[in-house]
Amino acid sequence: MTIQIGDKLPQGQFRVMTEEGPQVKTTDDIFKGKKVALFAVPGAYTGTCHKMHLPSIFLNAYAIKDKGVDTIGIVSVNDAFVMNAWKRDTDQRDEAVFLADGNADFTKAIGMELDASGAGLGIRSKRYSMLVEDGVVTKLNLEAAPGKVEVSGGDTLLGQL
Repeated sequence: MTIQIGDKLPQGQFRVMTEEGPQVKTTDDIFKGKKVALFAVPGAYTGTCHKMHLPSIFLNAYAIKDKGVDTIGIVSVNDAFVMNAWKRDTDQRDEAVFLADGNADFTKAIGMELDASGAGLGIRSKRYSMLVEDGVVTKLNLEAAPGKVEVSGGDTLLGQL
């Protein structure tokens, strides 16, 4: 079942790169007691994700945080090493936490998996953005097609705050 507005996020884990290497961060670590703008992309460095989706987030990051968002999270079905390299290459002002969902466990738990096996990409995440307040989804913007950024970008979520 796909997560909906008003639903509480299920318990889950991500991997986040630290100076000591990959560390586990739980959904409670990320979302409990916080207002989080979460952006999901099908894959790090892929065309639409890299050239359209991430720039829309970082162009609006200051304004999003000015509206009371504690954390900007970017999640993808990639490993922590890839996500760390992508953060290094794109997040010049250290505005977001890059959450690796390498086995798509979180993505599957919220019903947002995308089977991109036909393109040789395996199971990925659908493209979406959501506002999560203390673990509860309060806004959700799901793209109809993974190659588009029409409703899931930073500008859309900013306009909903």
